Amino acid sequence: MEFAAAHGRVLATHIVAPEAVPGFLRATMDGYAVYAQDTFGASVGAPQYLDIRGEVPMGVAPDRRVAGGETLRVPTGAMLPEGADAVVMVEYTAEHPDGTLEVRRAVAPGENVLAPGEDVAAGATLFPAGRRLRPQEIGLLAALGVTHLTVYRQPRVAIISSGDEIVPLSDQPGPGQVRDSNAYLAAAQVEAWGGLPKMYGIIPDDFSALQKTLVAAQKESDLILISGGSSVGARDLTLHAIKKLPGAEVLVHGVALRPGKPTILAALGPAGPKPLLGLPGHPASAAVVMEVLGRPLLLRLAGFTEQPAWGRNVTAKLSRNLAGASGREDYVRVRLRPEADELWADPVLGPSGLLSPLVKSDGLVMIPLGVEGRFKGEAVVVQLFGGF
Repeated sequence: MEFAAAHGRVLATHIVAPEAVPGFLRATMDGYAVYAQDTFGASVGAPQYLDIRGEVPMGVAPDRRVAGGETLRVPTGAMLPEGADAVVMVEYTAEHPDGTLEVRRAVAPGENVLAPGEDVAAGATLFPAGRRLRPQEIGLLAALGVTHLTVYRQPRVAIISSGDEIVPLSDQPGPGQVRDSNAYLAAAQVEAWGGLPKMYGIIPDDFSALQKTLVAAQKESDLILISGGSSVGARDLTLHAIKKLPGAEVLVHGVALRPGKPTILAALGPAGPKPLLGLPGHPASAAVVMEVLGRPLLLRLAGFTEQPAWGRNVTAKLSRNLAGASGREDYVRVRLRPEADELWADPVLGPSGLLSPLVKSDGLVMIPLGVEGRFKGEAVVVQLFGGF
């Protein structure tokens, strides 16, 4: 792929350094290239004196060496001349009209310089397969001239809205109708996690229309999300449409989550199994299921061998008691609040059909299956909403 588009992608193969960085002995400070032994014992009260023999220009190899008792001016990033093994910072020196340098501080060998290969050794494994390329990885690859990369493609995610009660955003909902908010919520989550969402529109509660859309999504996508169908009859229609596809298998219908119990997990075949995630119709339920099940699934399709954890979890103290859901893993929305040098998690409660509690929340606190609850003041892990 083009190197300029590599940021955020996941490596499909490991990367080996083709050369060393730096490739030469390089100054890290403006100053004077010296043989360190010539500065030993130097101080403000008893300076050492060296002969200045010129300077090293940037971007070229020095045209002369440093002999004992001599020095050359060097800017940051310049190549050290032969015979020099350290740089005295300009702040600890003074030039005299007769061409001598007064050194007021001793330096040790290797001080204020980078040795060849000190950053990266030639032949070293830089990154394993499965590493997401952040800005710092991009910078190192650029420094090494590694511009041809094999990466996982961004997962293509089909988003299907189903149900006679769903209307487009531009329509005014009638009695018993709602706008198609879940599809846009899911699409935004997919984008935040590095996927490419494709909206397949609103499909009515019609078997042939739903199955036709599922067939198209299976061919064109790596993951299918179907939202809506909150009634018992609509869920049965969705399940029936999935089961009638050649090679399809419903893996799970109903999960021990709160919110999110009516979730569907399926594999569509036969031309290579494609995962399908059937989201609950209530917005909060759909959002939580995407965080708990959809995000790990999407990132695995993107090539991650382990779920990335950076920026995803923080520890906070609960501001009130929380009761768990009997027989289910419970995910409670919380808002984070700093107070007295501590971070507190305030539960944001509300029915799973409401969107405003989601907007007021920063993340989720999980109460495990079989745990009766969490206590006020207890330290809990908050899984943050958002991207990587």
